[in-house]
Amino acid sequence: MTAGATAQAAYTAATCERGATVWLTGLPSAGKTTLARALAKRLRGEGRKVEVLDGDEIREFLSRGLGFTRDDRHTNVTRIGFVAQKLAANGVMVLAPVIAPYAASRAAVRERHAAAGTEFLEIHVATPVELCSERDVKGLYTRQAAGEISGLTGVDDPYEAPENPELRIQTQSRSVAYSAAELHTFLTERGLA
Repeated sequence: MTAGATAQAAYTAATCERGATVWLTGLPSAGKTTLARALAKRLRGEGRKVEVLDGDEIREFLSRGLGFTRDDRHTNVTRIGFVAQKLAANGVMVLAPVIAPYAASRAAVRERHAAAGTEFLEIHVATPVELCSERDVKGLYTRQAAGEISGLTGVDDPYEAPENPELRIQTQSRSVAYSAAELHTFLTERGLA
């Protein structure tokens, strides 16, 4: 093996052992989970240990019983952040597509990671509410407009968009593949992919 190939193999091994939490925040139907799953597939193909902590799945299994009050949403986000930090500290690339509507909740997760010396990257999937409403993956916007539900993030409940995320991805007029490639390039530049 040449010196260059040896160095590349060492770099690849170190990258594959370095964990981090990549938190994808944005409105409902912004494309967070779709983007996370596309990126996870690519990273796994490159030999990375990856876990997707989907907000809806976590609500079903880890946060069942929590409602959608501000306190319950904060509890849900910090629970996900706790699990993400533990996984990332053990070399897993954690992709967390979670609305996390409140800046204070996201800051608490960031602080937990910083205290443990674990990398945390906040990615704002910045899809306009009008486009999210058109996508309406779960029918939430339709149900809210019909008066069946209230407290929909970004409509009749606040969404505090990140002021200084590590990356802001504009998904309108872009394919999932394009957005996933943009995020992959960003992680590569940081030595995480």
